[in-house]
Amino acid sequence: MRRRRRGKPAWYAPAAVAVDVIGAAVPVYAAFRLFDEAHAVYYAAAVSVAWVLVRAARTRYTWRALGERGHAQPLLRDGMVLVALLTMVRAATGEDSPCHLVPAALVVCLAFTAACQTLTNRHLQARRRDGRGVRRALVIGETAALNGLVNRLSRRTDHEFVVVGVCPIGDDTPNLIAPVAGRLAQRLPAHLSDDSAPVLAAVRGLEVDLVFVVSGPTMAAERLRRLSWALHEDGCPLVVVPGLTEVVQRRVTVATLAGLTTLHVTPPARGAALLAKGVLDRVGAAVLLVLFAPVFAVVGIAVRLDSPGAVLHRQIRVGHQGRHFTLAKFRTMVADAEQLKQELAKTNEHDGLMFKMRRDPRTTRVGRVLRRFSLDELPQLVNVVRGHMSLVGPRPPLPEEVAQYDEVELRRLGVKPGLTGLWQVSGRSDLSWDETVALDLHYVDNWSPVVDLNILSRTLRAVVEGNGAY
Repeated sequence: MRRRRRGKPAWYAPAAVAVDVIGAAVPVYAAFRLFDEAHAVYYAAAVSVAWVLVRAARTRYTWRALGERGHAQPLLRDGMVLVALLTMVRAATGEDSPCHLVPAALVVCLAFTAACQTLTNRHLQARRRDGRGVRRALVIGETAALNGLVNRLSRRTDHEFVVVGVCPIGDDTPNLIAPVAGRLAQRLPAHLSDDSAPVLAAVRGLEVDLVFVVSGPTMAAERLRRLSWALHEDGCPLVVVPGLTEVVQRRVTVATLAGLTTLHVTPPARGAALLAKGVLDRVGAAVLLVLFAPVFAVVGIAVRLDSPGAVLHRQIRVGHQGRHFTLAKFRTMVADAEQLKQELAKTNEHDGLMFKMRRDPRTTRVGRVLRRFSLDELPQLVNVVRGHMSLVGPRPPLPEEVAQYDEVELRRLGVKPGLTGLWQVSGRSDLSWDETVALDLHYVDNWSPVVDLNILSRTLRAVVEGNGAY
């Protein structure tokens, strides 16, 4: 049974190819013309064709890849492959053009490709929020685990699946619970097992694109194997959900042991990577303090003139492994804000342990501007230099918040708090408490230098957009 591909517009592939061709050809041609090199057109054509071939060979134009969230690392690897390929061609042909022109032009090429990926992904995410561009999924598993997966998929929109049916199982045959119409009456192969028959009927009747199986004691080993046979004979992909949550793909290795498929999960980056993070944090914060010195002076004068009180507001916060430290921020509220907080406790608009109000009456006029552009956070660069904080990490909590943490939430203290982090670039105060904790735990469990660079690159856009900044 052949399944049709759903939802992605047909123009994604030609648009991606066109952007890569133009993004490679134009800067190469301009660079060669700028230095009065001959055959600029030929060089531009050769580089653009080579770039498209590299991208195609690395499956960047496939239906599965187009429109999905792009990452900087694969794109940089593509660029390195292209440079290596052109270097070998240059050595083999004895070409004597300036060797720095093409790599310099490729910086612009990578920017074009990254912009195309971002815009295409945003278009696809908008379609998925409207219920288009999705893949229909059937979920099989024990009731408790099944409900957990369905709830997780329904709460988030950063994936391509919509659950159209479920099959709860126990020791007996799966019990189909789904809005199946007349197609269930289709004749099925006679050799199917008791498990496979109702599942395959649901797959056909609901026009399912993929089946999720939540592994458990009653659906494992031989039983799961037989189900996969039936689904694969019908051309339907099978995805086994092992129960791991918030573990990124680079930490997981699939291996076979005595005929069993195993998942090896490596620990987060430690050792030399963590030492390098600390050094870069302090050096980077020191450089930023020097660069932002004029901004400090202007903001300090504005805070002083706007309302009476100190320029800096100091608070005790909880850092790595529960250590307390004094955090400094530009004052954005009236001088007696802490006392007024008790009176406003009932007006808290946040569902968790943080106190947040979209229109907090304690905030000053200058304070609203500082919060909108996150300028009130700049003095925390001093905390980074002193080693209390990192440039990237979870939000530093208050001691009274930590006193109410459970075992899961305490995991947020496993790394140094950050000046920016996943919380800041994902919506800040607009996020629920559960979403905030989930983002922080994802960072703690999957930290790496590449993750930090990605968050830092997204911080500028988050500051400009100002979502959740109040």
